Amino acid sequence: MGSPAAASGRRQPIVEAAIEMTARDGWAAVTMTRLAEQVGVSRQTVYNEIGSKNSLADAMLAHELGRFLTAISAAFDRHADDLVEAVHDAVRDVLELARGNLLVRAIASATHGADTELVPLLTTQAETLLTEVKAMLAARVESYRPGLTGEQIEVLVDLMTRTVLSHVVQPTGTPAATADGLAWLASRVLQEPARKPLRFG
Repeated sequence: MGSPAAASGRRQPIVEAAIEMTARDGWAAVTMTRLAEQVGVSRQTVYNEIGSKNSLADAMLAHELGRFLTAISAAFDRHADDLVEAVHDAVRDVLELARGNLLVRAIASATHGADTELVPLLTTQAETLLTEVKAMLAARVESYRPGLTGEQIEVLVDLMTRTVLSHVVQPTGTPAATADGLAWLASRVLQEPARKPLRFG
């Protein structure tokens, strides 16, 4: 019986091949047989490692989410003493990562409520993705002690996240230019946080 590490080593190339195939040919074109041929393993190995096509979609989403979270975390780690610079680099790096990636654009479209044929299952999973990213961002922002309340941090993170997603779906400038704009916005919010608590309802 193979070790967990060996099993993980077989699973990763299958997921990456599925992402490449989906972006190139569409979700409907992805089959376990084609994946097996592309990766150079048996079809039974693909089934053993992945399971159903629904499970494959889950694995693809987790893979892409991991890339986003890694890029965001690295940006904050590089600027541990400067929240505005951290925001700038996180925005720029995420948009660079998403540029030209059809699967990432499909994920972003799903978070905007779009019905995407590329990976239909993303529509139901997108809210989970968005919640996870925003929770991580809120924790990172809060660690800088920016002088904002928890509610204000949530509003800032929500605004930044949704704006970045909209630029992934439909870019209106370069990643660097978008990052400059959002960093400027963050700097203004941090310079003069609202004095009154937010009230909803």
